[in-house]
Amino acid sequence: MTAPAVPQYTKKDFTSDQVVRWCPGCGDYSILSNVQSVLAEIGVARENIAVISGIGCSSRFPYYLSTYGFHTIHGRAPAFATGLKVSRPELSVWVATGDGDALSIGGNHFIHLLRRNVDLNILMFNNRIYGLTKGQYSPTSEQGKKTKSSPMGSVDRPFEPLSLALGSGGTFVARSVDVFADHIKPVLHAAQRHHGTSFVEIYQNCNIFNDGAFEQFTDKVAKKERVLYLQHGQPLVWGSAVRRGLVMRDMKLEVVELGDTYTEADCAVHDEHNRSLAMLLAAMDPNAGFPVAVGVFYQIDAPTYEDGVVAQAKASIQKLGTGDLARLLGAGDTWTHT
Repeated sequence: MTAPAVPQYTKKDFTSDQVVRWCPGCGDYSILSNVQSVLAEIGVARENIAVISGIGCSSRFPYYLSTYGFHTIHGRAPAFATGLKVSRPELSVWVATGDGDALSIGGNHFIHLLRRNVDLNILMFNNRIYGLTKGQYSPTSEQGKKTKSSPMGSVDRPFEPLSLALGSGGTFVARSVDVFADHIKPVLHAAQRHHGTSFVEIYQNCNIFNDGAFEQFTDKVAKKERVLYLQHGQPLVWGSAVRRGLVMRDMKLEVVELGDTYTEADCAVHDEHNRSLAMLLAAMDPNAGFPVAVGVFYQIDAPTYEDGVVAQAKASIQKLGTGDLARLLGAGDTWTHT
């Protein structure tokens, strides 16, 4: 039987009738708009798309998309999404989460989702603050961050989400920025095409509690000089007024200025399949003169969790038959109440 053709969608088809309730100027608006456009382009019927979220500003996402969705509990979206994907592997499943939801109470679920390589897409909005609960420091807030819960400055060292994802066995790890309109859509498309867990960190401005957290490289002028766009097979170079590049020396990345001494030919070349290089790129410190890298850091093909579960079930049925649930429940030691 031939599968029914997928309708030709537009962005409007993925826009729900719910009033969007984010603060005016929030970066989530841009992310939502781009996701709605991407979902209209991936060739998947709306009824076969599900968006799962936890708790936080980002987790309102399911209300604003005209797809199936589930607003779950704090940090547990990966568990719900895993169950859905295993039971309905044909679905396109997306997880909308934030730095607090995913990396604090949800940290354990997050790392095991990546370890298992369930075929779904994680979009983690990182504004480096707890926005919904009014401005406490989060697992990605910089050390010394003064907030309502750290009036003298946070003493915690922050997580680097991409490093955590890579260390957890992530098979697709990427980063984009809420206001990089020409960049975020290709990254989301690449994530959707990946067979396995795709993790996309999206830097997102919270203009109420952490305004300007990323302006050192999102400003129109700074963007040209501070952002490294990762492209597979291309040298790691950036800058407009001053061209710079990354060279590998003693197993470390080093920033050099391009000119008479160094040229693009001397620079390291990005390889999306090189996990060691991805770890070095994820660990770069912009405060130490390094650029902010965006794009696909790493991706490889690997068996997925749900494929393994389905294969086990088929093998068991082939060996033992389909089984009888009533007989199973009545087997062994049972008793009858009188």
